[in-house]
Amino acid sequence: MKDLSNENVIHIVKDGIQYLQFRKLLEYEHIITHAYSLGIDANFRTAKPDKQKISKEEYEKSAKSYKNICEKLNINYLDVVKTNQEHTNNVQIVNGKINQNDMDVNLDKYNNTDGLITNKTNLALSTTNADCILMIFFDPATRTIANIHSGWRGTLQRISIKAVEKMIKEFNCNPKDIICCICPSIRKCHFEVDKDVKEMFEKEFADFQINKRTDIIEKQEGKEKWNIDTVLINKIILENLGLKKENIIDSGICSVCNSDLIHSYRVEKQGYGLGTALISIK
Repeated sequence: MKDLSNENVIHIVKDGIQYLQFRKLLEYEHIITHAYSLGIDANFRTAKPDKQKISKEEYEKSAKSYKNICEKLNINYLDVVKTNQEHTNNVQIVNGKINQNDMDVNLDKYNNTDGLITNKTNLALSTTNADCILMIFFDPATRTIANIHSGWRGTLQRISIKAVEKMIKEFNCNPKDIICCICPSIRKCHFEVDKDVKEMFEKEFADFQINKRTDIIEKQEGKEKWNIDTVLINKIILENLGLKKENIIDSGICSVCNSDLIHSYRVEKQGYGLGTALISIK
Protein backbone atom coordinates (compact mmCIF):
# COMPACT_ATOMS: atom_id res chain seq x y z
CA MET A 1 0.00 0.00 0.00
CA LYS A 2 1.16 3.53 -0.79
CA ASP A 3 2.88 5.27 2.13
CA LEU A 4 3.06 9.08 2.19
CA SER A 5 5.34 9.21 5.24
CA ASN A 6 8.38 11.47 5.00
CA GLU A 7 10.72 13.38 7.31
CA ASN A 8 7.87 15.66 8.44
CA VAL A 9 4.77 13.45 8.46
CA ILE A 10 3.71 9.91 9.35
CA HIS A 11 1.09 8.05 7.30
CA ILE A 12 -1.07 6.10 9.75
CA VAL A 13 -3.59 3.36 8.94
CA LYS A 14 -5.93 2.12 11.70
CA ASP A 15 -8.71 -0.32 10.86
CA GLY A 16 -8.81 0.99 7.31
CA ILE A 17 -8.90 4.68 8.35
CA GLN A 18 -5.93 6.62 6.97
CA TYR A 19 -4.49 9.95 8.02
CA LEU A 20 -1.28 11.94 8.34
CA GLN A 21 0.23 13.33 11.51
CA PHE A 22 3.10 15.78 11.78
CA ARG A 23 6.14 14.45 13.61
CA LYS A 24 6.72 17.83 15.29
CA LEU A 25 3.18 18.03 16.67
CA LEU A 26 3.43 14.48 17.98
CA GLU A 27 6.05 15.80 20.40
CA TYR A 28 3.10 17.54 22.09
CA GLU A 29 0.57 14.69 21.92
CA HIS A 30 0.05 15.00 25.69
CA ILE A 31 -1.46 18.45 24.96
CA ILE A 32 -2.98 18.28 21.48
CA THR A 33 -4.43 15.83 18.97
CA HIS A 34 -4.30 16.44 15.24
CA ALA A 35 -4.58 14.78 11.84
CA TYR A 36 -5.05 15.32 8.13
CA SER A 37 -7.42 12.79 6.56
CA LEU A 38 -6.44 10.50 3.69
CA GLY A 39 -8.55 8.36 1.41
CA ILE A 40 -11.02 9.52 -1.23
CA ASP A 41 -13.65 7.14 0.13
CA ALA A 42 -14.09 9.58 3.02
CA ASN A 43 -15.78 12.94 2.36
CA PHE A 44 -16.07 15.71 4.94
CA ARG A 45 -18.54 17.90 3.04
CA THR A 46 -21.16 19.42 5.37
CA ALA A 47 -22.44 22.13 3.02
CA LYS A 48 -22.50 22.81 -0.71
CA PRO A 49 -20.42 25.59 -2.25
CA ASP A 50 -23.62 27.44 -3.20
CA LYS A 51 -24.61 27.45 0.52
CA GLN A 52 -27.52 25.08 -0.06
CA LYS A 53 -28.09 22.38 2.50
CA ILE A 54 -26.74 18.99 1.58
CA SER A 55 -29.00 15.96 1.56
CA LYS A 56 -29.52 13.85 4.65
CA GLU A 57 -27.63 11.02 2.97
CA GLU A 58 -24.65 13.28 2.21
CA TYR A 59 -24.63 14.64 5.75
CA GLU A 60 -24.73 11.14 7.24
CA LYS A 61 -21.74 10.16 5.05
CA SER A 62 -19.83 13.23 6.26
CA ALA A 63 -20.75 12.56 9.89
CA LYS A 64 -19.56 8.97 9.50
CA SER A 65 -16.25 10.18 8.05
CA TYR A 66 -15.79 12.52 11.04
CA LYS A 67 -16.78 9.74 13.47
CA ASN A 68 -14.29 7.35 11.91
CA ILE A 69 -11.25 9.62 12.09
CA CYS A 70 -12.19 11.15 15.45
CA GLU A 71 -12.54 7.69 16.98
CA LYS A 72 -8.96 6.86 15.96
CA LEU A 73 -7.77 10.13 17.51
CA ASN A 74 -9.77 9.67 20.74
CA ILE A 75 -11.78 12.80 19.92
CA ASN A 76 -15.55 13.00 20.40
CA TYR A 77 -16.81 13.80 16.91
CA LEU A 78 -19.51 16.01 18.49
CA ASP A 79 -16.67 18.37 19.48
CA VAL A 80 -16.03 19.24 15.80
CA VAL A 81 -16.32 22.95 14.96
CA LYS A 82 -16.10 23.80 11.27
CA THR A 83 -15.91 27.00 9.25
CA ASN A 84 -18.19 27.73 6.31
CA GLN A 85 -15.25 28.50 4.05
CA GLU A 86 -15.70 31.25 1.48
CA HIS A 87 -12.11 32.13 0.50
CA THR A 88 -11.96 35.08 2.90
CA ASN A 89 -9.28 36.25 5.33
CA ASN A 90 -11.71 36.16 8.27
CA VAL A 91 -10.62 34.24 11.36
CA GLN A 92 -12.90 33.64 14.36
CA ILE A 93 -12.16 32.75 17.98
CA VAL A 94 -14.06 29.73 19.26
CA ASN A 95 -14.96 29.76 22.96
CA GLY A 96 -17.34 26.82 23.06
CA LYS A 97 -19.77 24.56 21.26
CA ILE A 98 -23.16 25.74 19.99
CA ASN A 99 -24.81 22.40 19.20
CA GLN A 100 -24.67 20.10 22.19
CA ASN A 101 -25.93 17.01 20.37
CA ASP A 102 -24.33 17.47 16.97
CA MET A 103 -21.22 18.86 15.32
CA ASP A 104 -20.98 22.62 14.90
CA VAL A 105 -21.14 22.53 11.10
CA ASN A 106 -23.01 24.64 8.56
CA LEU A 107 -23.86 27.24 11.22
CA ASP A 108 -24.57 30.89 10.39
CA LYS A 109 -22.08 31.92 13.08
CA TYR A 110 -19.24 30.59 10.95
CA ASN A 111 -20.36 32.01 7.62
CA ASN A 112 -17.77 34.05 5.74
CA THR A 113 -15.02 32.48 7.85
CA ASP A 114 -11.90 30.59 6.82
CA GLY A 115 -10.04 30.17 10.07
CA LEU A 116 -10.62 29.26 13.71
CA ILE A 117 -8.56 29.85 16.87
CA THR A 118 -9.06 28.58 20.42
CA ASN A 119 -7.30 27.88 23.69
CA LYS A 120 -10.20 25.82 25.03
CA THR A 121 -10.07 22.06 25.48
CA ASN A 122 -12.35 19.55 23.75
CA LEU A 123 -12.97 21.64 20.64
CA ALA A 124 -11.90 19.92 17.44
CA LEU A 125 -11.24 22.71 14.95
CA SER A 126 -11.86 21.55 11.37
CA THR A 127 -11.11 22.92 7.92
CA THR A 128 -11.57 21.10 4.62
CA ASN A 129 -9.83 21.12 1.26
CA ALA A 130 -9.59 19.66 -2.22
CA ASP A 131 -6.31 21.33 -3.35
CA CYS A 132 -6.41 24.46 -1.16
CA ILE A 133 -3.81 24.90 1.57
CA LEU A 134 -4.79 24.00 5.13
CA MET A 135 -2.51 25.16 7.93
CA ILE A 136 -2.69 24.04 11.54
CA PHE A 137 -0.98 26.21 14.15
CA PHE A 138 0.05 25.42 17.72
CA ASP A 139 1.69 27.61 20.34
CA PRO A 140 2.95 25.34 23.13
CA ALA A 141 3.73 28.31 25.38
CA THR A 142 0.13 29.54 25.58
CA ARG A 143 -1.55 26.28 24.47
CA THR A 144 -3.33 28.02 21.62
CA ILE A 145 -4.35 26.30 18.37
CA ALA A 146 -5.61 27.51 15.01
CA ASN A 147 -6.82 25.88 11.81
CA ILE A 148 -6.74 27.93 8.61
CA HIS A 149 -8.03 27.42 5.05
CA SER A 150 -5.96 29.34 2.53
CA GLY A 151 -6.78 28.77 -1.12
CA TRP A 152 -5.07 31.00 -3.66
CA ARG A 153 -7.54 33.78 -2.84
CA GLY A 154 -6.89 33.38 0.88
CA THR A 155 -3.16 33.46 0.21
CA LEU A 156 -3.58 36.71 -1.73
CA GLN A 157 -5.40 38.07 1.32
CA ARG A 158 -2.67 36.76 3.66
CA ILE A 159 -5.08 34.86 5.91
CA SER A 160 -2.20 32.98 7.55
CA ILE A 161 -0.83 36.35 8.70
CA LYS A 162 -4.27 37.46 9.94
CA ALA A 163 -4.47 34.28 12.01
CA VAL A 164 -1.06 34.73 13.61
CA GLU A 165 -1.73 38.40 14.30
CA LYS A 166 -4.95 37.41 16.09
CA MET A 167 -3.07 34.77 18.08
CA ILE A 168 -0.60 37.45 19.14
CA LYS A 169 -3.23 40.08 19.99
CA GLU A 170 -5.90 37.91 21.62
CA PHE A 171 -3.83 35.14 23.20
CA ASN A 172 -0.51 36.87 23.86
CA CYS A 173 1.35 34.43 21.62
CA ASN A 174 4.94 35.07 20.61
CA PRO A 175 5.46 34.26 16.90
CA LYS A 176 8.79 32.63 17.77
CA ASP A 177 6.86 29.98 19.73
CA ILE A 178 4.24 29.23 17.06
CA ILE A 179 4.46 26.04 15.03
CA CYS A 180 2.76 26.03 11.61
CA CYS A 181 2.13 22.74 9.80
CA ILE A 182 1.16 22.83 6.14
CA CYS A 183 -1.09 19.99 5.00
CA PRO A 184 -1.17 18.35 1.56
CA SER A 185 -2.37 20.73 -1.15
CA ILE A 186 -1.89 21.54 -4.81
CA ARG A 187 1.74 22.43 -5.43
CA LYS A 188 3.62 24.51 -7.96
CA CYS A 189 3.89 21.50 -10.26
CA HIS A 190 0.11 21.63 -10.86
CA PHE A 191 -1.06 25.12 -9.80
CA GLU A 192 -1.36 26.64 -13.26
CA VAL A 193 -2.82 30.13 -13.71
CA ASP A 194 -3.50 32.68 -16.43
CA LYS A 195 -1.92 36.12 -16.69
CA ASP A 196 -4.61 37.89 -14.64
CA VAL A 197 -4.03 35.74 -11.55
CA LYS A 198 -0.25 35.85 -12.02
CA GLU A 199 -0.39 39.67 -12.02
CA MET A 200 -2.52 39.68 -8.86
CA PHE A 201 0.19 37.73 -7.05
CA GLU A 202 2.95 39.96 -8.41
CA LYS A 203 1.11 43.05 -7.17
CA GLU A 204 0.23 41.70 -3.72
CA PHE A 205 3.66 40.28 -3.00
CA ALA A 206 5.74 43.01 -4.61
CA ASP A 207 7.33 43.48 -1.17
CA PHE A 208 9.57 40.48 -1.83
CA GLN A 209 9.69 40.87 -5.63
CA ILE A 210 8.18 37.54 -6.55
CA ASN A 211 8.13 38.63 -10.21
CA LYS A 212 11.90 38.07 -10.13
CA ARG A 213 11.76 34.72 -8.35
CA THR A 214 11.32 31.72 -10.62
CA ASP A 215 11.11 29.51 -7.53
CA ILE A 216 7.72 31.16 -6.87
CA ILE A 217 6.33 32.09 -10.31
CA GLU A 218 7.48 30.26 -13.42
CA LYS A 219 6.25 30.78 -16.98
CA GLN A 220 5.48 27.69 -19.00
CA GLU A 221 7.55 27.39 -22.13
CA GLY A 222 5.66 28.53 -25.22
CA LYS A 223 2.42 29.25 -23.31
CA GLU A 224 0.72 32.20 -21.63
CA LYS A 225 0.44 30.09 -18.47
CA TRP A 226 2.30 30.34 -15.19
CA ASN A 227 2.87 28.00 -12.24
CA ILE A 228 2.81 29.53 -8.77
CA ASP A 229 4.14 28.14 -5.49
CA THR A 230 1.53 29.36 -2.99
CA VAL A 231 2.99 27.15 -0.25
CA LEU A 232 6.35 28.91 -0.53
CA ILE A 233 4.59 32.29 -0.43
CA ASN A 234 2.96 31.37 2.88
CA LYS A 235 6.27 30.17 4.28
CA ILE A 236 7.93 33.49 3.36
CA ILE A 237 5.24 35.74 4.80
CA LEU A 238 5.03 33.71 8.03
CA GLU A 239 8.79 33.82 8.48
CA ASN A 240 8.74 37.57 7.79
CA LEU A 241 6.17 37.92 10.59
CA GLY A 242 8.51 36.24 13.05
CA LEU A 243 7.88 32.50 12.90
CA LYS A 244 11.07 30.49 13.03
CA LYS A 245 11.96 28.75 9.78
CA GLU A 246 12.30 25.43 11.59
CA ASN A 247 8.79 25.86 13.01
CA ILE A 248 7.16 26.15 9.56
CA ILE A 249 6.78 22.50 8.71
CA ASP A 250 5.56 21.40 5.30
CA SER A 251 4.10 17.99 4.50
CA GLY A 252 5.60 18.47 1.02
CA ILE A 253 2.74 16.49 -0.50
CA CYS A 254 0.85 17.49 -3.65
CA SER A 255 -2.86 16.67 -3.70
CA VAL A 256 -2.91 16.39 -7.49
CA CYS A 257 0.11 14.08 -7.67
CA ASN A 258 -1.50 11.90 -4.99
CA SER A 259 -5.15 12.14 -6.01
CA ASP A 260 -5.58 8.41 -5.39
CA LEU A 261 -5.36 9.19 -1.66
CA ILE A 262 -6.15 12.92 -1.42
CA HIS A 263 -9.19 14.79 -2.69
CA SER A 264 -8.34 17.13 -5.56
CA TYR A 265 -10.76 19.48 -7.25
CA ARG A 266 -8.57 19.66 -10.33
CA VAL A 267 -8.70 15.89 -10.71
CA GLU A 268 -12.21 15.07 -9.48
CA LYS A 269 -13.89 18.10 -11.07
CA GLN A 270 -17.57 18.75 -10.29
CA GLY A 271 -18.10 15.76 -8.01
CA TYR A 272 -15.05 16.50 -5.86
CA GLY A 273 -14.89 15.39 -2.25
CA LEU A 274 -13.20 17.06 0.71
CA GLY A 275 -10.45 16.05 3.09
CA THR A 276 -10.14 17.56 6.56
CA ALA A 277 -7.49 18.86 8.93
CA LEU A 278 -8.32 18.54 12.62
CA ILE A 279 -6.64 19.88 15.74
CA SER A 280 -7.86 19.78 19.34
CA ILE A 281 -6.52 20.57 22.80
CA LYS A 282 -6.96 17.68 25.22
